[in-house]
Amino acid sequence: MITLKSLPVSPEAQLRQLDWSWMLGRDTLPYLTNDVVLLNGREAEAYRDAANQLYDMFVETGQDVIDNQRFAELGIPENLIELIKLTWDDDRHFHLYGRFDLSGGVDGKPIKLIEFNADTATCIPETAVVQWAHLKANNLDESLQFNSLYESLTENFRALREMNSDLEPALLLSALRDTPEDDTNVAVLAEAAREAGFEVAIRYVDEVEFSAEEGIFIHDEQGGYEQFFFWFKLLPWEYIALDEPELAATLTQIVKKRQAVIINPAYALLFQSKGFLKLLWDRFAFHPLLLQTDVVPLSYKDYVEKVMFGREGANVRIMDVFGKVLEEAGGDYGDYPKVYQEYTDFVQDDKGNHYQAGVFFTGGACALGFRRGGKIIDNTAQFTGHMIDYLAL
Repeated sequence: MITLKSLPVSPEAQLRQLDWSWMLGRDTLPYLTNDVVLLNGREAEAYRDAANQLYDMFVETGQDVIDNQRFAELGIPENLIELIKLTWDDDRHFHLYGRFDLSGGVDGKPIKLIEFNADTATCIPETAVVQWAHLKANNLDESLQFNSLYESLTENFRALREMNSDLEPALLLSALRDTPEDDTNVAVLAEAAREAGFEVAIRYVDEVEFSAEEGIFIHDEQGGYEQFFFWFKLLPWEYIALDEPELAATLTQIVKKRQAVIINPAYALLFQSKGFLKLLWDRFAFHPLLLQTDVVPLSYKDYVEKVMFGREGANVRIMDVFGKVLEEAGGDYGDYPKVYQEYTDFVQDDKGNHYQAGVFFTGGACALGFRRGGKIIDNTAQFTGHMIDYLAL
Protein backbone atom coordinates (compact mmCIF):
# COMPACT_ATOMS: atom_id res chain seq x y z
CA MET A 1 0.00 0.00 0.00
CA ILE A 2 1.22 3.49 -0.80
CA THR A 3 2.19 5.82 2.06
CA LEU A 4 0.83 9.38 2.05
CA LYS A 5 1.51 12.52 4.04
CA SER A 6 -1.00 15.37 4.22
CA LEU A 7 0.29 18.87 3.45
CA PRO A 8 -2.72 21.01 4.38
CA VAL A 9 -1.35 24.43 3.32
CA SER A 10 -2.15 25.19 -0.32
CA PRO A 11 0.76 26.35 -2.54
CA GLU A 12 -1.35 29.26 -3.83
CA ALA A 13 0.26 31.94 -1.64
CA GLN A 14 3.73 30.62 -2.44
CA LEU A 15 3.05 30.81 -6.17
CA ARG A 16 1.79 34.38 -5.86
CA GLN A 17 4.96 35.36 -3.97
CA LEU A 18 7.00 33.93 -6.84
CA ASP A 19 4.94 35.97 -9.32
CA TRP A 20 3.62 32.73 -10.82
CA SER A 21 -0.02 33.59 -10.10
CA TRP A 22 -0.82 33.01 -13.78
CA MET A 23 -0.47 29.32 -12.93
CA LEU A 24 -3.52 29.39 -10.67
CA GLY A 25 -6.03 28.69 -13.43
CA ARG A 26 -8.96 26.36 -13.10
CA ASP A 27 -7.06 23.45 -14.66
CA THR A 28 -4.03 23.52 -12.36
CA LEU A 29 -4.61 23.95 -8.62
CA PRO A 30 -8.14 22.55 -8.27
CA TYR A 31 -7.08 19.00 -8.98
CA LEU A 32 -3.94 19.09 -6.83
CA THR A 33 -4.40 16.88 -3.78
CA ASN A 34 -3.34 17.88 -0.26
CA ASP A 35 -1.43 14.60 -0.01
CA VAL A 36 2.07 13.75 -1.16
CA VAL A 37 3.43 10.27 -1.80
CA LEU A 38 6.20 9.37 0.64
CA LEU A 39 9.23 7.66 -0.90
CA ASN A 40 12.57 6.54 0.40
CA GLY A 41 15.78 7.43 -1.41
CA ARG A 42 16.11 4.00 -2.97
CA GLU A 43 12.63 4.21 -4.50
CA ALA A 44 13.27 7.67 -5.95
CA GLU A 45 16.54 6.52 -7.48
CA ALA A 46 14.82 3.47 -8.98
CA TYR A 47 12.37 5.72 -10.85
CA ARG A 48 15.29 7.76 -12.19
CA ASP A 49 17.22 4.67 -13.27
CA ALA A 50 14.14 3.13 -14.92
CA ALA A 51 13.45 6.19 -17.08
CA ASN A 52 17.07 6.50 -18.16
CA GLN A 53 17.26 2.83 -19.04
CA LEU A 54 13.93 2.91 -20.88
CA TYR A 55 14.98 5.90 -22.98
CA ASP A 56 18.09 4.04 -24.15
CA MET A 57 15.87 1.11 -25.09
CA PHE A 58 13.54 3.43 -27.00
CA VAL A 59 16.42 4.91 -28.98
CA GLU A 60 17.83 1.48 -29.85
CA THR A 61 14.41 0.26 -30.97
CA GLY A 62 13.75 3.50 -32.85
CA GLN A 63 16.92 3.00 -34.87
CA ASP A 64 15.61 -0.43 -35.86
CA VAL A 65 12.36 1.17 -37.06
CA ILE A 66 14.34 3.63 -39.19
CA ASP A 67 16.78 1.06 -40.56
CA ASN A 68 14.14 -1.52 -41.42
CA GLN A 69 11.26 0.75 -42.49
CA ARG A 70 8.89 -0.53 -39.78
CA PHE A 71 6.68 2.56 -39.78
CA ALA A 72 3.50 0.72 -40.74
CA GLU A 73 3.75 -1.42 -37.58
CA LEU A 74 3.47 1.78 -35.55
CA GLY A 75 0.59 3.24 -37.53
CA ILE A 76 2.81 6.10 -38.72
CA PRO A 77 1.11 8.09 -41.53
CA GLU A 78 3.13 7.89 -44.75
CA ASN A 79 3.19 11.66 -45.14
CA LEU A 80 5.38 12.00 -42.01
CA ILE A 81 7.97 9.35 -42.81
CA GLU A 82 10.31 11.68 -44.70
CA LEU A 83 10.27 14.22 -41.87
CA ILE A 84 10.76 11.52 -39.23
CA LYS A 85 13.85 10.21 -41.03
CA LEU A 86 15.20 13.71 -41.58
CA THR A 87 14.91 14.73 -37.93
CA TRP A 88 16.17 11.39 -36.61
CA ASP A 89 19.36 11.66 -38.64
CA ASP A 90 20.07 15.31 -37.75
CA ASP A 91 21.16 15.84 -34.14
CA ARG A 92 20.09 19.49 -34.27
CA HIS A 93 16.47 18.25 -34.07
CA PHE A 94 16.67 16.65 -30.65
CA HIS A 95 13.90 15.56 -28.32
CA LEU A 96 13.15 18.38 -25.87
CA TYR A 97 11.19 16.37 -23.31
CA GLY A 98 8.74 13.53 -22.70
CA ARG A 99 7.09 11.75 -19.76
CA PHE A 100 7.22 8.05 -18.90
CA ASP A 101 4.07 6.70 -17.23
CA LEU A 102 4.95 3.86 -14.88
CA SER A 103 3.25 1.49 -12.48
CA GLY A 104 4.79 0.19 -9.27
CA GLY A 105 7.93 1.59 -7.69
CA VAL A 106 6.68 1.74 -4.08
CA ASP A 107 5.71 -0.83 -1.45
CA GLY A 108 8.01 -3.35 -3.10
CA LYS A 109 6.07 -3.33 -6.39
CA PRO A 110 8.31 -3.60 -9.49
CA ILE A 111 8.38 -0.63 -11.87
CA LYS A 112 6.70 -1.35 -15.20
CA LEU A 113 6.38 0.83 -18.29
CA ILE A 114 2.77 1.74 -19.11
CA GLU A 115 3.59 4.11 -22.00
CA PHE A 116 5.78 7.03 -23.03
CA ASN A 117 4.19 10.43 -23.69
CA ALA A 118 6.95 11.52 -26.05
CA ASP A 119 5.27 14.10 -28.28
CA THR A 120 2.93 16.41 -26.35
CA ALA A 121 3.27 15.47 -22.67
CA THR A 122 1.52 17.75 -20.17
CA CYS A 123 1.66 17.95 -16.32
CA ILE A 124 4.67 20.26 -16.65
CA PRO A 125 3.45 23.06 -14.30
CA GLU A 126 2.20 20.63 -11.67
CA THR A 127 5.43 18.65 -11.68
CA ALA A 128 7.96 21.45 -12.13
CA VAL A 129 6.48 24.21 -9.97
CA VAL A 130 3.27 23.41 -8.09
CA GLN A 131 4.47 20.35 -6.16
CA TRP A 132 7.69 22.20 -5.30
CA ALA A 133 5.69 25.19 -4.04
CA HIS A 134 3.50 22.79 -2.06
CA LEU A 135 6.55 21.71 -0.05
CA LYS A 136 7.68 25.30 0.46
CA ALA A 137 4.21 26.39 1.60
CA ASN A 138 4.35 23.74 4.30
CA ASN A 139 7.87 24.77 5.42
CA LEU A 140 9.52 21.68 3.99
CA ASP A 141 12.89 21.46 2.26
CA GLU A 142 12.66 21.54 -1.55
CA SER A 143 15.57 19.09 -1.76
CA LEU A 144 13.19 16.39 -0.51
CA GLN A 145 11.88 16.00 -4.07
CA PHE A 146 13.18 14.36 -7.23
CA ASN A 147 12.42 17.45 -9.29
CA SER A 148 14.70 19.46 -11.56
CA LEU A 149 12.25 19.64 -14.46
CA TYR A 150 12.27 23.41 -14.89
CA GLU A 151 16.06 23.61 -14.73
CA SER A 152 16.40 20.67 -17.15
CA LEU A 153 13.99 22.25 -19.64
CA THR A 154 15.98 25.48 -19.49
CA GLU A 155 19.22 23.59 -20.09
CA ASN A 156 17.73 21.67 -23.01
CA PHE A 157 16.42 24.88 -24.58
CA ARG A 158 19.90 26.37 -24.18
CA ALA A 159 21.46 23.33 -25.87
CA LEU A 160 18.87 23.54 -28.66
CA ARG A 161 19.76 27.18 -29.28
CA GLU A 162 23.51 26.48 -29.28
CA MET A 163 23.21 23.48 -31.62
CA ASN A 164 21.23 25.63 -34.04
CA SER A 165 23.35 28.77 -33.77
CA ASP A 166 22.91 29.45 -37.50
CA LEU A 167 19.26 30.30 -36.78
CA GLU A 168 18.01 33.41 -35.00
CA PRO A 169 16.82 32.35 -31.50
CA ALA A 170 13.19 33.37 -32.08
CA LEU A 171 10.77 30.79 -30.63
CA LEU A 172 7.03 30.59 -31.16
CA LEU A 173 4.98 28.34 -28.86
CA SER A 174 1.49 27.20 -29.86
CA ALA A 175 -1.43 25.20 -28.53
CA LEU A 176 -5.03 24.75 -29.62
CA ARG A 177 -7.68 27.22 -28.49
CA ASP A 178 -9.94 26.47 -25.52
CA THR A 179 -7.43 24.17 -23.83
CA PRO A 180 -6.48 26.03 -20.62
CA GLU A 181 -4.37 23.13 -19.37
CA ASP A 182 -2.27 23.36 -22.53
CA ASP A 183 -1.99 27.14 -22.15
CA THR A 184 -0.39 26.70 -18.72
CA ASN A 185 2.04 24.06 -19.96
CA VAL A 186 3.07 26.34 -22.81
CA ALA A 187 3.56 29.25 -20.40
CA VAL A 188 6.03 27.28 -18.27
CA LEU A 189 7.94 26.18 -21.37
CA ALA A 190 8.05 29.81 -22.53
CA GLU A 191 9.60 30.90 -19.22
CA ALA A 192 12.27 28.21 -19.48
CA ALA A 193 13.04 29.20 -23.08
CA ARG A 194 13.41 32.87 -22.15
CA GLU A 195 15.93 31.95 -19.47
CA ALA A 196 17.81 29.98 -22.12
CA GLY A 197 18.16 33.05 -24.34
CA PHE A 198 15.25 32.77 -26.74
CA GLU A 199 13.02 35.60 -27.83
CA VAL A 200 9.60 34.11 -27.17
CA ALA A 201 6.05 34.59 -28.41
CA ILE A 202 2.90 32.56 -27.76
CA ARG A 203 0.07 32.21 -30.28
CA TYR A 204 -2.71 29.70 -30.87
CA VAL A 205 -2.14 27.33 -33.77
CA ASP A 206 -4.84 28.99 -35.89
CA GLU A 207 -2.94 32.30 -35.64
CA VAL A 208 0.23 30.87 -37.19
CA GLU A 209 1.01 30.97 -40.90
CA PHE A 210 3.21 28.47 -42.71
CA SER A 211 4.97 28.79 -46.04
CA ALA A 212 7.05 26.10 -47.73
CA GLU A 213 9.08 28.88 -49.33
CA GLU A 214 9.49 31.29 -46.40
CA GLY A 215 8.89 29.48 -43.11
CA ILE A 216 6.75 30.17 -40.02
CA PHE A 217 5.14 33.58 -39.31
CA ILE A 218 2.60 35.46 -37.25
CA HIS A 219 1.06 38.89 -37.84
CA ASP A 220 2.82 41.55 -35.80
CA GLU A 221 1.25 44.60 -34.13
CA GLN A 222 2.20 46.85 -37.06
CA GLY A 223 0.25 44.78 -39.56
CA GLY A 224 3.31 43.05 -40.96
CA TYR A 225 4.76 39.61 -40.34
CA GLU A 226 7.17 38.30 -37.73
CA GLN A 227 9.18 35.20 -38.61
CA PHE A 228 10.15 32.45 -36.17
CA PHE A 229 12.95 29.94 -36.59
CA PHE A 230 11.85 27.60 -33.80
CA TRP A 231 8.28 26.38 -33.32
CA PHE A 232 7.04 24.42 -30.30
CA LYS A 233 3.60 22.91 -30.92
CA LEU A 234 1.43 21.29 -28.27
CA LEU A 235 -0.38 19.68 -31.18
CA PRO A 236 0.09 15.94 -31.83
CA TRP A 237 1.98 14.99 -34.95
CA GLU A 238 -0.67 12.44 -35.92
CA TYR A 239 -3.32 15.18 -35.89
CA ILE A 240 -1.22 17.18 -38.33
CA ALA A 241 -0.60 14.17 -40.59
CA LEU A 242 -4.18 12.90 -40.68
CA ASP A 243 -6.25 16.09 -40.36
CA GLU A 244 -3.94 18.64 -42.00
CA PRO A 245 -1.95 16.79 -44.68
CA GLU A 246 -1.08 20.02 -46.49
CA LEU A 247 0.46 21.36 -43.29
CA ALA A 248 2.45 18.13 -42.89
CA ALA A 249 3.86 18.61 -46.39
CA THR A 250 4.64 22.27 -45.71
CA LEU A 251 6.41 21.52 -42.43
CA THR A 252 8.51 18.87 -44.16
CA GLN A 253 9.69 21.49 -46.66
CA ILE A 254 10.31 24.07 -43.93
CA VAL A 255 12.59 21.66 -42.07
CA LYS A 256 14.34 20.45 -45.24
CA LYS A 257 15.11 24.02 -46.27
CA ARG A 258 16.44 24.85 -42.80
CA GLN A 259 13.82 27.53 -42.26
CA ALA A 260 12.79 26.32 -38.80
CA VAL A 261 13.30 23.69 -36.12
CA ILE A 262 10.06 22.10 -34.86
CA ILE A 263 9.78 20.88 -31.27
CA ASN A 264 9.23 18.08 -30.42
CA PRO A 265 10.69 16.63 -33.63
CA ALA A 266 8.61 14.40 -35.87
CA TYR A 267 10.43 11.28 -34.72
CA ALA A 268 8.81 11.70 -31.29
CA LEU A 269 5.75 10.13 -32.92
CA LEU A 270 7.62 6.80 -33.11
CA PHE A 271 7.92 6.73 -29.33
CA GLN A 272 4.37 8.07 -28.87
CA SER A 273 2.78 5.18 -30.78
CA LYS A 274 1.49 2.39 -28.54
CA GLY A 275 2.68 0.03 -31.26
CA PHE A 276 6.19 0.82 -30.08
CA LEU A 277 5.42 -1.09 -26.88
CA LYS A 278 5.19 -4.29 -28.93
CA LEU A 279 8.49 -3.60 -30.70
CA LEU A 280 10.14 -3.04 -27.31
CA TRP A 281 8.80 -6.38 -26.08
CA ASP A 282 9.98 -8.13 -29.26
CA ARG A 283 13.48 -6.72 -28.77
CA PHE A 284 13.75 -6.93 -24.97
CA ALA A 285 11.36 -9.77 -24.11
CA PHE A 286 10.92 -10.35 -20.36
CA HIS A 287 12.91 -7.26 -19.46
CA PRO A 288 11.91 -6.42 -15.87
CA LEU A 289 10.68 -2.92 -16.83
CA LEU A 290 8.41 -4.12 -19.63
CA LEU A 291 4.94 -5.66 -19.92
CA GLN A 292 4.16 -8.13 -22.67
CA THR A 293 2.48 -6.34 -25.56
CA ASP A 294 1.12 -7.59 -28.89
CA VAL A 295 -1.22 -6.60 -31.69
CA VAL A 296 -3.51 -9.54 -30.88
CA PRO A 297 -5.22 -10.26 -27.54
CA LEU A 298 -2.93 -12.02 -25.06
CA SER A 299 -3.56 -15.59 -23.99
CA TYR A 300 -3.69 -16.90 -20.42
CA LYS A 301 -3.56 -13.52 -18.69
CA ASP A 302 -5.54 -10.35 -18.08
CA TYR A 303 -4.64 -7.55 -20.48
CA VAL A 304 -5.36 -3.95 -21.40
CA GLU A 305 -6.64 -3.00 -24.84
CA LYS A 306 -5.25 0.36 -26.03
CA VAL A 307 -5.50 2.29 -29.26
CA MET A 308 -2.34 3.15 -31.19
CA PHE A 309 -2.56 6.91 -30.59
CA GLY A 310 -4.93 7.20 -27.65
CA ARG A 311 -4.35 9.87 -25.01
CA GLU A 312 -5.27 10.43 -21.36
CA GLY A 313 -6.69 6.94 -20.91
CA ALA A 314 -9.31 7.33 -23.64
CA ASN A 315 -10.62 4.17 -25.36
CA VAL A 316 -8.82 1.90 -22.89
CA ARG A 317 -10.40 -1.41 -21.86
CA ILE A 318 -9.22 -3.79 -19.13
CA MET A 319 -10.01 -7.39 -20.08
CA ASP A 320 -9.81 -10.62 -18.10
CA VAL A 321 -8.22 -13.83 -19.33
CA PHE A 322 -11.50 -14.80 -21.05
CA GLY A 323 -11.84 -11.52 -22.94
CA LYS A 324 -14.53 -10.11 -20.63
CA VAL A 325 -14.44 -6.33 -20.16
CA LEU A 326 -13.68 -5.48 -16.53
CA GLU A 327 -13.29 -1.71 -16.94
CA GLU A 328 -13.45 0.65 -19.88
CA ALA A 329 -13.17 4.32 -20.78
CA GLY A 330 -14.79 6.02 -23.74
CA GLY A 331 -13.10 8.44 -26.07
CA ASP A 332 -12.61 9.76 -29.58
CA TYR A 333 -9.77 7.48 -30.70
CA GLY A 334 -11.65 4.23 -31.30
CA ASP A 335 -10.86 4.10 -35.03
CA TYR A 336 -7.13 3.65 -34.45
CA PRO A 337 -5.60 0.14 -34.53
CA LYS A 338 -5.41 -1.69 -31.21
CA VAL A 339 -2.55 -3.05 -29.11
CA TYR A 340 -2.84 -5.39 -26.13
CA GLN A 341 -0.66 -4.97 -23.06
CA GLU A 342 -0.35 -7.30 -20.08
CA TYR A 343 -2.37 -5.98 -17.14
CA THR A 344 -0.60 -4.82 -14.02
CA ASP A 345 -2.07 -3.30 -10.85
CA PHE A 346 -1.28 0.28 -9.92
CA VAL A 347 -0.27 0.80 -6.30
CA GLN A 348 -3.18 1.93 -4.10
CA ASP A 349 -3.81 3.89 -0.92
CA ASP A 350 -6.09 2.84 1.90
CA LYS A 351 -9.09 4.45 0.18
CA GLY A 352 -8.65 2.39 -3.00
CA ASN A 353 -7.21 5.20 -5.14
CA HIS A 354 -4.73 4.08 -7.80
CA TYR A 355 -1.40 5.87 -8.41
CA GLN A 356 0.55 6.12 -11.66
CA ALA A 357 4.05 7.60 -11.56
CA GLY A 358 5.10 10.09 -14.22
CA VAL A 359 8.85 10.53 -14.75
CA PHE A 360 9.92 13.36 -17.04
CA PHE A 361 12.87 12.81 -19.35
CA THR A 362 14.64 15.98 -20.49
CA GLY A 363 18.12 14.97 -21.59
CA GLY A 364 17.90 12.54 -18.67
CA ALA A 365 15.35 11.57 -16.04
CA CYS A 366 14.71 14.76 -14.08
CA ALA A 367 11.39 14.82 -12.20
CA LEU A 368 8.64 12.71 -10.68
CA GLY A 369 4.95 13.25 -9.99
CA PHE A 370 1.92 11.01 -9.49
CA ARG A 371 -1.58 10.92 -10.94
CA ARG A 372 -4.34 9.50 -8.73
CA GLY A 373 -7.52 7.97 -10.05
CA GLY A 374 -9.27 4.71 -10.85
CA LYS A 375 -8.00 1.54 -12.49
CA ILE A 376 -7.80 3.52 -15.73
CA ILE A 377 -5.89 6.77 -15.18
CA ASP A 378 -7.73 9.24 -17.40
CA ASN A 379 -8.28 13.00 -17.67
CA THR A 380 -10.28 13.02 -14.42
CA ALA A 381 -7.24 11.93 -12.39
CA GLN A 382 -5.79 14.21 -9.72
CA PHE A 383 -2.14 15.24 -9.46
CA THR A 384 -0.29 14.20 -6.32
CA GLY A 385 3.20 15.41 -5.46
CA HIS A 386 5.85 13.47 -3.58
CA MET A 387 8.37 13.80 -0.79
CA ILE A 388 11.53 11.75 -0.21
CA ASP A 389 12.71 10.58 3.19
CA TYR A 390 16.38 9.87 2.52
CA LEU A 391 16.81 8.35 5.98
CA ALA A 392 14.11 5.71 5.44
CA LEU A 393 15.10 2.22 4.33
